[in-house]
Formats: sequence, C-alpha cells, structure tokens
Amino acid sequence: MIRNAPSAVYRCGVEPGQPQNEPKPHLLLIDDDRELCAMLVEYLTPEGFIVTSAITGPEGLEQLGRSPVDLVILDVMLPQLSGFEVLRRIRAGSRVPVIMLTARGEEVDRVVGLEMGADDYLAKPFSPRELVARIRAVMRRVPGEGGAGAGLIVWGPLRLDLRAHRAHADDQDLELTSAELRILELLVRADTRTVTRDELMEQALGRRLLPTDRSLDTHVSNLRRKIARFTDRVSVQSVRGAGYALTPVSSRAASTASPD
Repeated sequence: MIRNAPSAVYRCGVEPGQPQNEPKPHLLLIDDDRELCAMLVEYLTPEGFIVTSAITGPEGLEQLGRSPVDLVILDVMLPQLSGFEVLRRIRAGSRVPVIMLTARGEEVDRVVGLEMGADDYLAKPFSPRELVARIRAVMRRVPGEGGAGAGLIVWGPLRLDLRAHRAHADDQDLELTSAELRILELLVRADTRTVTRDELMEQALGRRLLPTDRSLDTHVSNLRRKIARFTDRVSVQSVRGAGYALTPVSSRAASTASPD
C-alpha cells in the first residue's frame, strides 16, 4: 500500500546472507510526488539501499551538502528549482552519479539532462525493477577502491585514473560523468579498433541498444566535445554502420587543420 510520507531517511536491516560490514549504497531521491517517493523507498530498501528523499530542489541540495550520497535520482519537474537547475548546481561541485526522471516522450528533456552531465535517465511511468537495474548499472561504472578495473591507463594525450574516477587530456581534467568515463575506457582499451554501438551500450550503459534510444550518441558527443577542448591529438571517430573508435591525430595534421 502506497502512503504519503514526509522527506526522511529510511534504513533497512541486514538481508540474509549479506555481509554485515559491507556498506550499503546511499541514494538521494528528489521528487515532489510523495506517493512515488514512498513507493520507491519501500521497494528500494529491501534491495539493499539506504534512501533519503526530498520533495524540492533546495531541500535535495541541502541534504546533498550535508551528507554525501552514492547516487541521486532526480525528477525534471520540481517546484522552486527545476531538475535541470538542481543538476547544474550538483555538477558545479560534484560528480556523484545522477539518474534523471523525465516525462514519457519528452526526448528533449533526456538529451538536455545528458548534455548537462546526467549519467542516465528513466521516463515516467516506469517499473521499480527497471529503476533498480539502472541504479546498479550506473554504480557498476563507478570504480571502487581496489576493484578489478582500478589503475592507470595512458593512451597518447589521454590519462585515465580509474581508481580516482578521473580522466585527463594533456594534463587537463576532462570532468567526465561515469558513463563518459566508461565509454572512454572501452575505446582506449580497444586501441583504435572500432567498438560497436551494441558493445558500448551494453558494457557502458548496462542495457541493450534500442532504435529510439539516443543516449549513447549524446554521451559520445559530450565526450568528443570535452576531449576537443584540451587536445587536438586524438579524436573520437564515428565508424559508419559500426560504432566508434579513437583515432590519433599527428601534430602535423593537427597543425594543418588549425587556423592561422
């Protein structure tokens, strides 16, 4: 039964078979629909998450500033501050993963959210099971301490520090989202070989590629733009009908292409 509830922190007990010393992911849910918040809290808690809910943008930002979280679930349509403005303020000082909740069919909202730094989106109405799948897919892209993918990768002017969740181009921080970092990691590991769109979608975003889903293209476009800000020695090339590949650009070619 769904019931209205004020914003609060809900904590669940230890599930059977779950190590007691393993920290549970802390989620911040920012949505003015109290019934939806109550329903999601009831669903997410047994899934092993600690959930904090807020019904306005300012309240969500205040809670985020007071206590760090592992992931934010953020509705686009919020009173006082829109979800986009909340996302902009979050990205001004944090790279915490963000999943945007958008209205069904509002593709422009999804594109804008991804371009502003959201890691993923989910259109309303949605099933709680789908939300859990998206949360886990996003959090798998955030390397943990000592994880299997931890370490440094250097490729031309690019330097990926997976442990610190950062990537640099010519020593400049690219400020990538978790999705962009995972896409770049896959491209770097391929070493100029083409990575198919299906592979990028499944391994970076954690779901199958659908004809109407443009999120991968938006993430790649953001990644290409961020790299181009700091170096002209590498580019992300579209391989027609296949996918994407990193291409090194010689200093001579870059110089020729540059305006006088």
